Amino acid sequence: MIYPFMTLNDETEIVHSEMNKDGKVKVYMETPDEKLCFKHATCWLPENEWTDIYGYSDKELEHLKDVVTSEAYLIIEFAQNGGFDNT
Repeated sequence: MIYPFMTLNDETEIVHSEMNKDGKVKVYMETPDEKLCFKHATCWLPENEWTDIYGYSDKELEHLKDVVTSEAYLIIEFAQNGGFDNT
């Protein structure tokens, strides 16, 4: 199951999965882009491992990393409890 988490001012959508049996949570971000259609990236918590990065500049990616890192504890909590609406 995938749950919505946050929409940033630039229309970036951040969603997360349920917590997997191994304790990992997939956090997926995508941003509409006129040239690329969508930029996207995946972060796996709690390791903070970033994969499948496409289209983001270094500056944009650093901003996303800051957002996910600062909210990781909430994302993990929500992933354990069925998303924001069930917490």
